[in-house]
Amino acid sequence: MIVIPAVDILGGTPVQLLRGEYDRVTRYGDNALDAALRWKQAGASWLHVVDLDGARSGRGENSDAIRAIIEESGLQVQVGGGLRTLNDVSRVLGWGAERAVIGTTAMRDPDLLREMCAAYPEQIVVSLDTRGGEVAVAGWTQGSGRTLLDAAREAEAAGAARILFTAIETDGGMAGPDFTAIETLLHTVTIPVIASGGVGSVDHLLALERTGVEAVIVGTALYEGRVPPAVVAQYVG
Repeated sequence: MIVIPAVDILGGTPVQLLRGEYDRVTRYGDNALDAALRWKQAGASWLHVVDLDGARSGRGENSDAIRAIIEESGLQVQVGGGLRTLNDVSRVLGWGAERAVIGTTAMRDPDLLREMCAAYPEQIVVSLDTRGGEVAVAGWTQGSGRTLLDAAREAEAAGAARILFTAIETDGGMAGPDFTAIETLLHTVTIPVIASGGVGSVDHLLALERTGVEAVIVGTALYEGRVPPAVVAQYVG
């Protein structure tokens, strides 16, 4: 299992949101690249970078910051937030990102998702983020009317390389992931699953490792020191 530090960007700065609520934001410095380099120094092999402004608006609003992270960190980076078109995906992969994370478009335009997966096999991750069992879209501000398992099956059939799952109720709370949903998802699809949301301790990481997830994204717990940064180097795949 790999631990992937999160670098969520809002207004150009690294932040973490509580349960995806944009009015419950904690800033961790003034420069997103500094945050990325911090996790590189800790021994990370991957970064999960999200344009939170773009996730809401559907436009790449932190492109300069994201491109700097990809080019200057030298790490493998997966990028999400506001990737709504094939050109958006081509742009971030052209910068050198290893993966593009697709959320809203995967729910709203399955034909376009299939086109993305065909154009970039092994590089498209479908993000399924649930609130009350319903997949949320548009930066977690709107419901999609879709259940996690139905959406996961369709993402796999479309050719997605991986699924990234977040239970929004757990995100940023550090009280533990939604293990039941994670295990059910793992029994529903055959492609790798990346877990996100709720990690608050090394014990949570150990429990996630036992489920068989490929990777886990950790944000607040790393920034707050609840998971020691040195642990990152122990989970690099």
